[in-house]
Amino acid sequence: MERVGRIDTVGQYNNYVGVDTRHPLVSVVNFNEVPTILHFRQYIGVYAVFLKNIRCGNMTYGCQPYDYEDGTLVFVSPGQVYGIDSEGKAIKPSGYALVFHPDLIKGTHLGKAIKDYSFFSYGVNEALHLSKKERKMIVDCLEKIAGEIEQNIDKHSKTLIVSNIELFLNYCMRFYDRQFITRNNVNKDVLMRFENLLNEYFISGKAKAEGLPSVAYCADQLHLSPNYFGDLIKKETGNTAQEYIQSKLIDEAKEKIFDAGKSINDIAGELGFKYKQHFTRLFKQKTGMTPNDYRGLN
Repeated sequence: MERVGRIDTVGQYNNYVGVDTRHPLVSVVNFNEVPTILHFRQYIGVYAVFLKNIRCGNMTYGCQPYDYEDGTLVFVSPGQVYGIDSEGKAIKPSGYALVFHPDLIKGTHLGKAIKDYSFFSYGVNEALHLSKKERKMIVDCLEKIAGEIEQNIDKHSKTLIVSNIELFLNYCMRFYDRQFITRNNVNKDVLMRFENLLNEYFISGKAKAEGLPSVAYCADQLHLSPNYFGDLIKKETGNTAQEYIQSKLIDEAKEKIFDAGKSINDIAGELGFKYKQHFTRLFKQKTGMTPNDYRGLN
């Protein structure tokens, strides 16, 4: 059976990698100062960001090579299982880790805003790849957080540590926005596959059999995490993935409405709606008229 450990506190993570705990709720680990680690998969009960010093120019994402190769950032939120099994072999790590407990940010602005950093729910294959300049900025942020952790804890410690973590995450958000832009060809490919997926879903009759296509279903079919998929579609189209699905659904509905042999109830069912009134409400919301009014335009 696969070994899965559990890390619920910063202290447990520090013990796992073999470093001292300077603060009970937050830690910055420089892996260059850690001799070796025995890797295995872990249930993570804290927030963790890993900066991996890997050259990834020979790796691909879809049909495209990674654009930036001066470090990779992977984000893990509480409740995820993360890591690899090194099968009993000790590995020399390289890079940094920022680990912080949810209690650290409770009652702070970051505590309220943490859900906005959707990259904490991205898949590992959707990591952030850094340029040299970006990597330097990230390391500078980590070193500032580490420097504050080294200070004696006083009434200013939490504010300064949390504000520096928030600054770090805001840089990450900026760099992800850059990554969405520089991977335009990859993103266009995802958008095209999304469009084809929706076409096939409605043409095949799957909507009638299984209901409306969800964002989670589409993301899974495209082998992306729902959050990464949603952010990608928003960046490419200006609409959320849900809005994109609804727009496609309304286009399909308009084609069907002009088939006089089908009732509005039949059309609603073919599109995946359980109840006709839900279809009518969405159609009016998107077009300004009911399906029957739209049919009367013919």
